[in-house]
Amino acid sequence: MTQTHRLTALLIAALALGALLLQVHVGLARRPDRTVLEELWRLGRYFTILTNLMVGVTFAGIAGGHRPANWWTTAVTLWILIVAIVYHGLLARPLDGIRWWSDMAVHTFVPIAVALWWLALAPKEGLMPRHALWWLLWPLTYVSYALIRGEIDGRHPYFFIDPHEVGWPGVGLWCVALGASFWLGGLGMVALARFLSRPSDRADGAPDGPQAR
Repeated sequence: MTQTHRLTALLIAALALGALLLQVHVGLARRPDRTVLEELWRLGRYFTILTNLMVGVTFAGIAGGHRPANWWTTAVTLWILIVAIVYHGLLARPLDGIRWWSDMAVHTFVPIAVALWWLALAPKEGLMPRHALWWLLWPLTYVSYALIRGEIDGRHPYFFIDPHEVGWPGVGLWCVALGASFWLGGLGMVALARFLSRPSDRADGAPDGPQAR
């Protein structure tokens, strides 16, 4: 990783982790009776929070000189983009003040920063269509965790995985629809990565000007 990779990764890590700290601050300001640990436990039920944490740790590692596998940086990019798409498509609500900034940070600013970094700087070689299936493991793991936790503590983080709101058949349909979206998005990322990492004709040694005879 070059100095540019590491410096920009540091900025993204600071943005993601700072956004999470802002989420904790906003939560405690609204409910000062909670402890920090109680607020962290509350936030830990959300895919948005856990995925932003994943971004923060991944990019902090890159800033420190670690080079993750190409499939991993692409996976993290896909997951945080899904955070933005689902939020703005299904969950966004009117907010103002610091709550607006905290929500925009985790749902918009971080996804945009990660997407731009991936497009401009991330190594993309070696990605295969099978990776799109691998990338379903995180959302599948999360949904299992959220459903089990929700049944235990009676609080489901999103309406589309709340069996008390949409019913178990509804949860199943939403999971299939979102899973298909993740898979198609993953295939799109693989296709885009292959396109962006193609060597140019000149890099392949093709001659300039008219075809050689």
